Amino acid sequence: MNDFVLPATRYALSDDVNIAYQTIGEGPIDLVMVPGVVSHIEFAHEFAGHTAFLRRLAKFFRVITFDKRGQGLSDRISGAPSLEQRMDDVRAVMDAVGSSRAALMGFSEGCAMSAMFAASYPERVSHLICFGGFARYADLFAGRDFEHVISERMKVWGTGAFINSAAPSLAGDPEAVAHFAKFERLSTSPGALKALQNVNMQIDVRPILPSVRVPTLVLHRTTDAQISVKLGRDLASRIPGARYIEYPAGDHIYFIGDVEALHGDIEEFITGHRESHEADLERTLATVLFTDIVDSTRSAAEMGDQTWRRLLDSHDQLAKQMVEKHRGILVKSTGDGILATFDGPGRGVRCALALSNASKQIGLPLRAGLHTGEIEIRGRDIGGIAVHAAARVMAQSQSSEVLVSRVVTDLVAGAGLKFTERGSHDLKGLPGRWDLFAANA
Repeated sequence: MNDFVLPATRYALSDDVNIAYQTIGEGPIDLVMVPGVVSHIEFAHEFAGHTAFLRRLAKFFRVITFDKRGQGLSDRISGAPSLEQRMDDVRAVMDAVGSSRAALMGFSEGCAMSAMFAASYPERVSHLICFGGFARYADLFAGRDFEHVISERMKVWGTGAFINSAAPSLAGDPEAVAHFAKFERLSTSPGALKALQNVNMQIDVRPILPSVRVPTLVLHRTTDAQISVKLGRDLASRIPGARYIEYPAGDHIYFIGDVEALHGDIEEFITGHRESHEADLERTLATVLFTDIVDSTRSAAEMGDQTWRRLLDSHDQLAKQMVEKHRGILVKSTGDGILATFDGPGRGVRCALALSNASKQIGLPLRAGLHTGEIEIRGRDIGGIAVHAAARVMAQSQSSEVLVSRVVTDLVAGAGLKFTERGSHDLKGLPGRWDLFAANA
């Protein structure tokens, strides 16, 4: 469905420390992405939306990502790196990829160092972009006791609690929380993070911001729960001629949420023009399958966390096996169900029936819905009307029932599958009436 190959990780030597980096795209302009407080350049591709975000930028730039020293795939160090050392690492990565001049996009904590780099080496920076940033780290803890906050943060590091401030829109999704938990553990240890936070308390780039002379764009989301929008406004006000754009909604993490405007603003700021995202989407025809475990919340409460987790693991393994057996692509787990695509509607229907039967045998009855139509491929995720339609069809199904749209029944005519009419329905957000059919096992 998508022949994109994830970028290889390479290493640049900064003094005697190896800095892990990746490059995506071959655009005429280099764009160095400076990470926030924690990073892991390989595991980041496991987050829905991350790779798609970088690939969109790679239409116009050669995008360079890296893990700062002490984190992710870069060498571990004793203590925590200073801003000067972090600047050395950016320079080492740029030298390793043959970049004499690049645009810098700092994210969160990375904004302060990016601004300092731009002021110190203006000949190597064409543009400066700061997203979700600040000028002084201590301002993040205004009115709070720093030692207490850090102590509490260390107690829950590795559990996914970081999601509550970094991406609260996903905090209610157990799978997303587990994903964040693994990201935390892979990025850095609690002790190393504590050391970094203590060093960060010394960050105050306010005195050097008036010296930033490269074109600068400061971006912030009003609803950022990690770094107050007031700090973004303050940062922009201190850089001569900086352009400031504030987005009314979204999380702290740049690739989560509505990123269309963000992409366009970055592209226009650096290149001087703006292209429609519609032209960049890869489209293909597919049969989309959505499933959902019936009464999952009630079942989890009745069984208890441990038993419920074991059953969910069994369900996930069954889903993976069934989708692979029927030559489908498991796009993602939805927490208590799956989203998958198939290049043939018959295989999609047979997979849904087989998965429904197998899941019922382990005590987890499913609802399933299928629709065939054009989908948009967004990195490792998918979108488009066909995806919404499959979800709406599933919402109409009963326990252990596989519902399909009329287009599916029309396409599998003669394939030996049997269906029972389930009437005509209004599907939320979709035009017209939809004829639905139940697939018979």
